[in-house]
Amino acid sequence: MLATGRVAKQKEIAQSTRRVANQGKATVLALGKAFPSNVVSQENLVEEYLREIKCDDPSIKVKLEHLCKTTTVKTRYTVMSSETMQKYPELATEGSPTIKQRLEIANEAVVQMAYEASLACIKEWGRGVEDITHLVYVSSSEFRLPGGDLYLSAQLGLSNEVQRVMFYFLGCYGGVSGMRVAKDIAENNPGSRVLLTTSETMVLGFRPPNKARPYDLVGAALFGDGAAALIIGADPTESESPFMELHYALQQFLPGTQEVIDGRLSEEGISFKLGRELPQKIEDNIEEFCKKLVAKAGSGSLELNDLFWAVHPGGPAILNGLETKLKLKPDKLECSRRALMDYGNASSNTIFYIMDKVRGELEKKGRGGEEWGLGLAFGPGITFEGFLMRSL
Repeated sequence: MLATGRVAKQKEIAQSTRRVANQGKATVLALGKAFPSNVVSQENLVEEYLREIKCDDPSIKVKLEHLCKTTTVKTRYTVMSSETMQKYPELATEGSPTIKQRLEIANEAVVQMAYEASLACIKEWGRGVEDITHLVYVSSSEFRLPGGDLYLSAQLGLSNEVQRVMFYFLGCYGGVSGMRVAKDIAENNPGSRVLLTTSETMVLGFRPPNKARPYDLVGAALFGDGAAALIIGADPTESESPFMELHYALQQFLPGTQEVIDGRLSEEGISFKLGRELPQKIEDNIEEFCKKLVAKAGSGSLELNDLFWAVHPGGPAILNGLETKLKLKPDKLECSRRALMDYGNASSNTIFYIMDKVRGELEKKGRGGEEWGLGLAFGPGITFEGFLMRSL
């Protein structure tokens, strides 16, 4: 009902206030989300987490309580549950070779969430799966051959000639990378309709706390699971309701920063290390990156506060630093802050949860809302991915 109501509302807006997409430019035609059934309240996290991993170290408890407050997260969704821990108690044992068990959980969960998000997206789109010509599949949470792209194609009933692209282990910027490639596909294959899916779970990174690995506790307080899906295509038909034009995309890495975000896969799962300099590195380079994107709007008078913003919230420190550096008004990153509060850092999915909130805000404003905006994400490399987008 919600998706049906959304479509009806979009079509009503389209008849009266919508801007017209530029011919040949890729547009977002629909967006769907999905989450595992286990909801974690940040208020209850500390007791539940320490009980599940059988940890009674008071210093760990104090540290986790502090992190739960500073992340600003209120709720998250997780594949991990008490049932999971009962079935796989070895996941809470330090040093256990559990990669096989983790992949048993993650491979199935990731495709299921991608499937549910895709169904929601396709329902909003209003056309049949037979009209999907391409699939772009993004995940840093599964690992197998064939990949989840094939399993998802089969579950959705896509054509066996659907053209598939798969991105593994890009981390937090993977969703924007997928959108960039989907844009190129849509604009260079007339009539194509691209299903872009992202799906993530933190099962591979779940580990018992260790004072030698302080970042594990950050992950316990910050990361969440879920999936998202978009339909992307150029030159929308009368039956379609585009809400965002993907005007220009830009990717950039910062030389010499390969070790600032470091992830390693081992017999125990995946472990991460984040350098303390990450927020500052982003802050030092973000203004020039944004100006390159804004220049493509072709309006010399466009200021950063004239835009709407969808920024992946790696954590509140990144949002705070970006807001200060770019002198943004407090409301400009509100959708990013709300997504962090509602879902945590859900890796590649998060940018689309933010875009959905931006869509809602722009719909409220109608024709008076911002026309141009930026979508940004950051990840290993350090890699910047950015989009200049146009609200329709």
